[in-house]
Amino acid sequence: MKYNKIRVNGLEVFYREAGQADKPVFLLLHGFPSASHQFRELMPLLEKDFHLIAPDLIGFGQSEAPDHATFDYTFDNLTAYVEGLLFALGIEKFYLYVFDYGAPIGFRIASKYPERILGIVSQNGNVYEEGLGKKWEARAEYWKNPTPELRKEYQSAFATQTIIGQYSGGEDIRKLSPDGYLLDIYYSQSEGYAERQSDLIFDYQSNVALYPKFQAYLKKYQPKLLAAWGKNDPSFVYQGALAFAKDNPNSRIELLDGGHFALETHAKEIANLILDYFKE
Repeated sequence: MKYNKIRVNGLEVFYREAGQADKPVFLLLHGFPSASHQFRELMPLLEKDFHLIAPDLIGFGQSEAPDHATFDYTFDNLTAYVEGLLFALGIEKFYLYVFDYGAPIGFRIASKYPERILGIVSQNGNVYEEGLGKKWEARAEYWKNPTPELRKEYQSAFATQTIIGQYSGGEDIRKLSPDGYLLDIYYSQSEGYAERQSDLIFDYQSNVALYPKFQAYLKKYQPKLLAAWGKNDPSFVYQGALAFAKDNPNSRIELLDGGHFALETHAKEIANLILDYFKE
C-alpha cells in the first residue's frame, strides 16, 4: 500500500494506492462521513488483480479542506476534483466501486464518460428513489424549506453517536472493529467540518434530481454491475439494489447480512464477489 498526495485544480488530494500499474484500474469512492480508510481491508484482497486508487474527497480525510466560504461544497464540484485526479494520474479506463456519497459522484463520471467504465460495484450506493429510506422524506422537506434552524438540526448527522450508529446499525457488533468510526469521529472534529458537511447535506438534492440521468445511462450502456448491498441499511434500503436489475440486465445483486457500512464486516465476501464477477 502506498499513501500519496497530488495537486489537483490547485488543491491537494490524498489517495491510497495498491497493486501493479499494469493491472486494470479500480477507482474506489468513499461515502459520508468517511474517507479512503474505509477501503483499508478491501484493497489488500484485490491488489494482485487490480491497480487500486482510493482518494479522499475534497473536504474529507487527508485531502485539503478549504473553507466553505471560498469553496463550493457541491457534488458537481467534488466530481470535478475526482475527474482532475484521473487526468493527473493518466487513468483512461477503470472499474468503479461506489458507496454512499461516492455513488452520485461515480455515476456523474460514468454518465459523462461511458466509454471509460469497465464495470461498477455499488455497495449501498443508491441511484433510485425506491432505495431512499424513511429519513429522506424529512430531508426533502428541508430542501424545500432550508431554514437556518433545520441546517443546524441536520448537524446531528455527524454527531458522535450518529456516526457509531451508522456503522453498528444492522451489524453483528462483535465483528465490527471500532477503527473506522473512531477515525470518522476524529475527522468530524476538524475545523470547518460542520459547515462544509452541512453544505453537502443540502446539495444532496442535486443527486436525487440526477437519478433519471443515471438510470438512463444504465439502461443505454448496460455496464457490468455488481450490487453488493448491506440489506439492513436504513438509509439506502435494499430495494435500491434490486432496482438496478430493471434497467440493466448485466446486474448481479447480492444482499449481505450487514448495514450501511457493510464493507467493515464483509470485506472478504465483497472481495470474492468482485474477483468472481470482474477478474479478467
